[in-house]
Amino acid sequence: MRRLSERAATYRPDFIVAVEARGFLFGAAMATAMGLGVVPVRKAGKLPGVTIGVDYELEYGVDRLELHEGAVLPGHRVVLIDDLLATGGTIMATAALMRSVGAEVGAALFVIDLPDLGGSQRLQAAGLACETLIAFDGD
Repeated sequence: MRRLSERAATYRPDFIVAVEARGFLFGAAMATAMGLGVVPVRKAGKLPGVTIGVDYELEYGVDRLELHEGAVLPGHRVVLIDDLLATGGTIMATAALMRSVGAEVGAALFVIDLPDLGGSQRLQAAGLACETLIAFDGD
C-alpha cells in the first residue's frame, strides 16, 4: 500500500476513487494511510440512495458504473484505483463519470498491468496518467 499511496500523493487528491470490486480493497487502505476519504464506483443498482452513472461499452455488450450523487463535487481532485489494467474500458468510464461531475482526475493507479491488452496505451492516448506496480506480459 505504501508504494501506491506514495504515487497517489504526488497528484494531491482530495479523494481516492475505488473501482468495483477489488479496487475497494486497495482504495480503502490507501485512503486510510493518506488520511483521505474513499469513494466507491459500482456497477448499476448496487449503491443505496440516489446515484449518477455512465454507460460504457464492453467487448460483449454495455455496462453501467455509478456513484452516489454529491459524493464528488466540481473541483475535487481524485485518483482512481483498481487492481488490474487490461483494456482500460472500466477506468476510462470511471474517469468520464468523474469528469461529468466536474472532478479533476489526476491519475489512474493499478497493481497489475497486462500490457498486451493495450490498456495503458489507451489511457495515455486519452490523456489520463497511468501508473502500475507490476506488468505481466502475455508471452
